[in-house]
Amino acid sequence: MEPVLTHSRVLTVPNVLSVIRLALIPVFVYVMLIAHIHGWAVAILMFSGVSDWADGKIARLLNQSSRLGVLLDPAVDRLYMVTVPIVLALSGTVPWWFVLTLLARDAALAATLPLLWSRGLSALPVTYIGKAATFALMAGFPILLLGQWDALWSRLLGACGWAFLIWGMYAYLWAFVLYVVQMTMVVRRMPKLKHRAYQPVARKASGHGRR
Repeated sequence: MEPVLTHSRVLTVPNVLSVIRLALIPVFVYVMLIAHIHGWAVAILMFSGVSDWADGKIARLLNQSSRLGVLLDPAVDRLYMVTVPIVLALSGTVPWWFVLTLLARDAALAATLPLLWSRGLSALPVTYIGKAATFALMAGFPILLLGQWDALWSRLLGACGWAFLIWGMYAYLWAFVLYVVQMTMVVRRMPKLKHRAYQPVARKASGHGRR
């Protein structure tokens, strides 16, 4: 692993997209649980998925990497991965067992953070299987919402949505297994920090980070 070289800029296109995605989370909750407007909910999820992919590309193409972006982008991703399944479960769109499995995986991952911090790290490299799992889940949710109408095209889309979600769940859990392997290597090979104040350093493997 090698240190991530980032800039202290705040007002960048990727950061603006991340802030917009963050602001849309309560809007999604409102249109799903209060207004019951599934069309707008689908639009929000589609915009969030496309902008999540685009901000990383823009950051690399325009050299707009930033320390804020390194923290903000994955934080917004995690909020979506928690909020969206819960809202869909509350609306009766997905079963609670599916949501609880996702949340249990994220909770187990969060429980390992103190081990990382004790080694001077704030994050492990993002794996391609993890990115693919997140993509499949975030694509499956809006497609599943499009399957809520009483029409043949809608039922077909609903089946496609579940195909994405089932594959995404498998990949999500497999990414966690890989994460545990990485954590084991970190614990075995990197000593704990001693005799100095801890300052977490964001690190990544070359070519694997978002920004």
